[in-house]
Amino acid sequence: MVRIRLKRGGNKNNPVYRIVVADGRSPRDGKFIEEIGTYNPKVKGNNYTLNLDRAQYWVGVGAQPSDTVASFIKKSAKVAGAAAVSA
Repeated sequence: MVRIRLKRGGNKNNPVYRIVVADGRSPRDGKFIEEIGTYNPKVKGNNYTLNLDRAQYWVGVGAQPSDTVASFIKKSAKVAGAAAVSA
């Protein structure tokens, strides 16, 4: 099964994550199919970037997002929807 999940990078006590699409059997920091965003938990406020079009494509073809990534997709969709309404 294909999963959308976080891949850890950065230094000790200073994590930085990449949001990746990967096979569910591959290790956390192993091989991945596509990188679709980043997440920096040390930053306050808007601490992630996400290519919403690619995330929605992968969910549409059956990829399962992790809980954290699902919340990012939900937040990004809400912001994009508000921007489309106000434009």
